[in-house]
This record gives sequence, structure tokens and C-alpha cells, in this order.
Amino acid sequence: MAASKLVLRPPPSLILTLFLSSNQLRLLSTPASATLSICRRPTSAVASLSSQSQTLNSPTLPLYGPSLRKGSNLPIKPRITDSESDDDGGQIDEESFKRVFDVSAIRVPAKDCFLLEERLRGHLLNWPRIRNIARVPGDDVEKRFLDLATKEETTGLDNLERRMYGRADGDGERLNSVLYRDKLVKSFDSNGFVNFKNVVKMSGPLRRKKKVVVVDEKVRKLGERNKDGRNGFALVEVVEDADGDEGGNWSGLLGDDCYRGVRWKGPTRLLLLDESYANKGVDELPEAIKVVLSSGGHKTSPAPELVRCKLTLFYSYWQMDEILEALLPDGMVIPSAFEMVGHIAHLNLRDEHLPYKKLIAKVVYDKHSSKIQTVVNKTDAIQNNYRTMQLEVLAGNHSLVATVVENGLRVQVDLATVYWNSRLATERQRLVDCFTRDDVVCDVFAGVGPIALAAAKKVKRVYANDLNPQAVEYMERNCVLNKLERRVKVFNMDGRRFIHAMFTSSKAESITQVVMNLPGDAAEYLDVFKGIYRDKPKGGKFRYPTIHVYAFSKAEDPEFDFEKRIRIALSEVAFEIKMRRVRLVAPGKWMLCGSFILPQSVAFAKPSSDM
Repeated sequence: MAASKLVLRPPPSLILTLFLSSNQLRLLSTPASATLSICRRPTSAVASLSSQSQTLNSPTLPLYGPSLRKGSNLPIKPRITDSESDDDGGQIDEESFKRVFDVSAIRVPAKDCFLLEERLRGHLLNWPRIRNIARVPGDDVEKRFLDLATKEETTGLDNLERRMYGRADGDGERLNSVLYRDKLVKSFDSNGFVNFKNVVKMSGPLRRKKKVVVVDEKVRKLGERNKDGRNGFALVEVVEDADGDEGGNWSGLLGDDCYRGVRWKGPTRLLLLDESYANKGVDELPEAIKVVLSSGGHKTSPAPELVRCKLTLFYSYWQMDEILEALLPDGMVIPSAFEMVGHIAHLNLRDEHLPYKKLIAKVVYDKHSSKIQTVVNKTDAIQNNYRTMQLEVLAGNHSLVATVVENGLRVQVDLATVYWNSRLATERQRLVDCFTRDDVVCDVFAGVGPIALAAAKKVKRVYANDLNPQAVEYMERNCVLNKLERRVKVFNMDGRRFIHAMFTSSKAESITQVVMNLPGDAAEYLDVFKGIYRDKPKGGKFRYPTIHVYAFSKAEDPEFDFEKRIRIALSEVAFEIKMRRVRLVAPGKWMLCGSFILPQSVAFAKPSSDM
């Protein structure tokens, strides 16, 4: 028996929905009449919707707010180069990020603007960094500049003529050439161009091409102003037909688009409505807006009117993560955080970001140009005794010497020759808060001196040391810069030798705090404290110092791991250690701080090796 073939043919509306995105389905879901009208012409409907989706970067659009995937736009085509030496790898076509949105606005007199804004609260545009009140370029020209004559000026001229000749200009007699020239001199100001429009073309300034001046990129960004005179990221334009050429001859003298016709003489404002009201008629608007539009004006204040506008958002409007999301391949993690060291942005890019490193640096530089002058990336891990980082300059100038303001102190650093980490500012301040006025601090690995300088403002005396001669040079410079050179004694020695030299000298009894901020190796230096007081009388009274030592740990229980390492280094278990997690350096890797008072048994113990 032959099997019969059963075919279920779906309705045309279902076939159409298979080709539409979720937002297009939402548009077609209501009302029902709209769905039926589109189903009658499925070919044209699908064609128009598919052409619209080609201009978007993603098939799903955000329901509300501005987005690079909405508005009329050009396709974003980032320039990506595989060569690290290519200087053009960080070039961005800023024009491709310009988006134009259709919005509706209510044009009102300037004096009624804020009152109506309160009445329409909730119906106005509520986009980030966009004001819902806009100015039309040139609409602030006062009415007196557009009137053909003013009573005050005419009255003043008539009074002068009556005193001189006993008659006025309107008596029927033509003024002689001297009086006529005198009249022009007295009245030919901004109004004169309105009264005598035939001389505007002869008297008006010539349109010249703008000179192209090559300036520094940062200077250009700082001095950039938008066409509306306020900022450089948005522009509102009214979509309307030109009012003839009534003001075309003299607009160049009083400002472009300053003449708005007889109806709108004087300053006006645009109240931008919510994006859901774009391209809608008055009948489709909420009642609150209809009441405002129906309110009649008077002779000096016309009634508000509904106008169509175009809101243009430029490259400078979009946030850093929005631009990087559009430029980088789909699925790639967007780098959204970096460390600030003065004017330097320090990136830690992943391997997948390296082909786009100059592009990422250019976006970071553009979006923070008011604070950033240089963008660098760490190319290798810290693998030397001086803890210096291998950095590559990706954008901006090549100056790696920066001035950092931290906890009220000014600290100069050179990232090419010294180590600095701004993320430890909170930990440094917490540590200094533990000190008192009677303390004497010994900073074993001081670097450029952030802890030593902060402690010097509070404690009695500070002894600071570092192995890196460049760091010692900057530490001495920072002491002078903050006027603390008399309270900080600087050394350039190995950490082990420095501890031994300090505690075998006459300064040993005064030292109350020891800071060992070298997380990679500090725990290995603790054995130098074994027998550090062996040459002193054991029965004497000593104030044993509090030691603050830092370390990294990848163990499941990092506190237990670090505590065990401290006890092994000191060969002592009967003392208390206060452990604290400072920060998560990497996934599964913690930076910790262990604080303890040097045990007497360790201070007078027999050293494992003679110094």
C-alpha cells in the first residue's frame, strides 16, 4: 500500500514571522490590522525589514535608550593590523560612530521653557548625558534686531530734526544728502541691514575656507566644541522646510539661521520628547502633551508647536565599552578596567587582545583624554630584583615619569625604572593608620617611598631602604617635594643587610614598626631576625618591634599557608599572627599581610648563619 504524504501548510503570517527578529515581531504583534496589512504584501515587507536589519550590527536591539545598533548609521569597519610595528593600527573612523535618531520636540518660548518642563516630566527624553532641553542655533536673536524700525530710534531722530530745522522726516520733504548720511550713520547698526537689505551682499563678509591647522591631538580634543556650542557629543536639528529666502541675504551678518519668520521672533527652546513619540501625530500623543500644544499663545508669546527633530550622537558620546564592543570580535572579553598612574593609563591586556592593542589604546586615550596622556601595556611579568615592569607605549606621548597624588602626598615615579601600584593606596593608608606619634618605622622595601612619606607625617622617625638606586633617587626627591627630608633617612642596601645593620646599631631600641612590603620574597627575609638581639643583655627591657610582612598565596587556605611559612622562617610557633587579605591579584591568587610582634625567643635565638 503506497504511503500518502501529508503536508501541513502554515498560514502566510507564520511564514513571515520565520524571517523576522524579536523586535520586528514585537512591532508586528499589535495592532492586528497592521499585521494583516503586511501579510497582504509579504514580499515587500520582508524586503524592507531585511534592508533595515542590514544597517544594524546585531539582530536584537535594545528596547530603550541610545545604542550603536540603533539609528541611521554606517557599518563599523575597524582597521586591524597583525603587525605590532604598524603605526596605523590604532586609527578609528570616527564618522562611522555617528548615529542619527528621529525625535519629536515641542518648540516653546524660552521664558516658558522650565515651567513646561515640569509639567511634562516623564514624557521628555531621558537619555544618559543628553539634556532634554535644546537650543536652535541662532534663535536667541532678540526681536528688536528683526523689526524694520523701532520707535525709540525714530523718535530720537525726529527730535533732532525738529530742533535743527523745525520739521521731521515724515513731513513730505526729502532730506538733503548731509542729513540723509547723518541718519544712516546714527541708525545703520544691526537694524540697518534689515532696513537696507540691498547692501548686504556688498557689505557682508566673504565666505572663506577654513584654514587647516595641524595641532596636537590632545589639544584638539580639549578645545573641541560642538556645533551647538556646549559639548562635542550631541547635536539637535529641527527638520523643517526653509522659510523662503527672506533672511538668506543677511543671515551671514546676524548669524546663520537667525531668522525664524514672523511667528518665532526671539529666543525659543526645544523640549525633546521621549523616543517612543517620534514621528507621531498630535492625536497619538498623551493628554499631558496635547494640553500643552492646545494652550493658546498671545501677541508676544506664540503657542507651543510640535516639530520633528534629528538628534545626532557623535563618536565622543559613546562610552569606552560601547565602542570596544562594536570594534572587537564577537565573544571577546571587553577590557574595561585599567590602572591610573598620574597621566599614564596602565593596561594589562590578555593574549587575545594583543592583535587589537593599538585600537584598544586609542579608544582608552580618546575617552579619557582630559586625564590621560599616555597609554601603556605590560608586555612581561616582573622578573628582576628591582621589580620594574616591561612596558610598551601604545598611545599618546612617551613620557613615563608621572606625579601621583596619594593620601595628600605628591609622589613622582618613573614606571620605566621603578615599581608602582596605585591599587595598594588603601592598604598603605590602613597600615599608616596603625602607627602612633611615638613610633619609629623601618621600611625595608620602600620603593619610591609612599609608605615612608605617609608615615613621616605622623610618626617620630622613618628609616627607608630600597635596593634599586633609581627608586632611592626618586624617594629622596619625593622627600624634598613633600618637605619631609628631615624626618626620613634613606638607604640603598639589600634588605637583609639593611635589617641587620639597623638592629645591630644604637637605633635598634627605638624601632617599633617594621614594614616588609615585598610580596614575592619578603617571607624569605624573616630569618634575619633570628638572634638579632643576641649581642644585647638578655635581661634588659626591650620594646620588640611589630613586623608587617606581605606575601602572595595560591593555596586553598591562603591564611594558613602564609602563617605556616612565617613560622617556618622564624623556627617558632608560640606567637600570635594577625592575618589579613589585601586583594585578589589573579584568580586564585591572594595578596596577604601578616602582622606579629617579634617573639623574644626569636630575637635572642642562635642565628642559623653568621652575617
